[in-house]
Amino acid sequence: MKPFNHLLYNYLTPTIMRFLLTIAIVLILFSCTTTQEEKLTNPSETISEQKIAQHIKTLSSDEFEGRMPFTNGEVKTINYIKNQMQESGLQPGNGDSFFQEVPLVEINSSPTKDMIITGGSESMQLEYKTDYVALTRRVVDNISIENSELVFAGYGVIAPEYDWNDYDGLDVKGKTVVVLVNDPGFGTGDESFFKGESMTYYGRWTYKYEEAARQGAEGLIIIHDTKPASYPWVVVKNGWSGPNMYLQSEDNNMSRCAFEGWISMETAEQLFTNAGMKDYDFTDASKKRDFKAFSLNQKVSLGLNNKITASKSNNVIGLYEGSERSDEYIIYSGHWDHFGIGDAVDGDSIHNGAIDNATGIAAILEMARAFSAMETKPKRSVIFLAVTAEEQGLLGSAHYASNPIYPVNKTVANINIDAIIPMGAVENVKVIGYGQSELEEYASTVAEQQGRYIVPDPNPSHGSYFRSDHFNFAKVGIPALYAKSGEISIEHGVEWGKNIYDDYYAKDYHQPSDEYNPDWDLTGVVLDTKLLFEVGLKVATEDHFPVWKDGSEFKAIREESLSN
Repeated sequence: MKPFNHLLYNYLTPTIMRFLLTIAIVLILFSCTTTQEEKLTNPSETISEQKIAQHIKTLSSDEFEGRMPFTNGEVKTINYIKNQMQESGLQPGNGDSFFQEVPLVEINSSPTKDMIITGGSESMQLEYKTDYVALTRRVVDNISIENSELVFAGYGVIAPEYDWNDYDGLDVKGKTVVVLVNDPGFGTGDESFFKGESMTYYGRWTYKYEEAARQGAEGLIIIHDTKPASYPWVVVKNGWSGPNMYLQSEDNNMSRCAFEGWISMETAEQLFTNAGMKDYDFTDASKKRDFKAFSLNQKVSLGLNNKITASKSNNVIGLYEGSERSDEYIIYSGHWDHFGIGDAVDGDSIHNGAIDNATGIAAILEMARAFSAMETKPKRSVIFLAVTAEEQGLLGSAHYASNPIYPVNKTVANINIDAIIPMGAVENVKVIGYGQSELEEYASTVAEQQGRYIVPDPNPSHGSYFRSDHFNFAKVGIPALYAKSGEISIEHGVEWGKNIYDDYYAKDYHQPSDEYNPDWDLTGVVLDTKLLFEVGLKVATEDHFPVWKDGSEFKAIREESLSN
């Protein structure tokens, strides 16, 4: 997809276009040899490929033990980031400290008995991990559910901007709600219905559990379906069993549902058959505006034992104070954590997380250094936030958003950096959650200056906008940008680039093999770092507050925040 100001692209062969873009990139990178005075005038040119490489190499070394919260790897990681921030001239971002404590609790839920469903044409005894998974956020020793009525509530969505309420007239207190994954727009081909194939926040499982808790449900079960979920059952089985981390809360999460779970599509079909609805197309029916929730006339029972470990992790935060509007803030965010030491794969047990997300932290540290090199400070203050426990459910950023050090209504924008794949220079810059905010126009302007162009996320139905730390800023109304290099390699073309992406996610993503490679071409990582630096600098030097676009589910939240 090319914007209209790239009409020439249609008249140039891919080979010629790649040649011209290569020349543009060379000129951009050649500018890195300018004098110190010129560097201060053009601060993004101080961003160094060598320093980025060193940060990635250090943070993803075995010495840092996979950067798991609660471990010695955390201690080494957060102190490294703090020291680099100090060396760049940043001030402590939390009073006199570079750290913000994040209280976490790890709960390992295991079933004391299988999930039993009674009351239909025949009883169902579900097998753990094969037919269902279930856990709890409640910080208690055990959970016991006895004969909780099952209610089907379509997609489990209350979306006023779409005039949609699956809970309308429904009392679910003490009951267990069964809902579908994704949102009603998926599969309709109608971009005006929700957002069509682009998942909204209402399609995320996190929202569905939160809404069920607000409605007073005892439990919530999501029906898994591979296509609208964008991942197979094995991801659910592995991700929702064993220990999981959550934020600690004053009520020990007792305001959450007693249990949260998933069932397979085959199990769901049997559930409806037992309710006398064998031929009922519950997916199609749930997309219709006249859908009404109903009881399945069956009851569920299950028990969970919990092993509980409470501790504290840390976000790392540095401040670059603005000159005129220093009480207004731009926040750069990226997660420092990974999965630590696990089961050995081909003899390697350390999940080094070089791409995910040592690249993002390296970019943030270099941007901090670039801001500090400026002769004239921008008007607004810039915050550099390295958050913990992203891999455990975006917990570090969620804690910051719930306990902001800087006022939400004075936070102008969030720019998030997560997992930049080193594949050399690419033509396109991929915006995750394209169509959400004005920040995309800022990114497009800078990309054009680099000889590149913006493209939307090619897989919007995956809901990737809701799967990294910027999302927690969006939830409280702060316009948030998540952008990074796409897949069209300038030197090797689109198929080569796609293969690099596919190989990473198939072989290295969340695996011990995500390691630093000294042969990486970091040109694209440098370009992305410069692009996001320039976007933040523009926001920091103007008076305008970027806004959410019409149709964004976060627009009303922001408008209410700014009115207070």
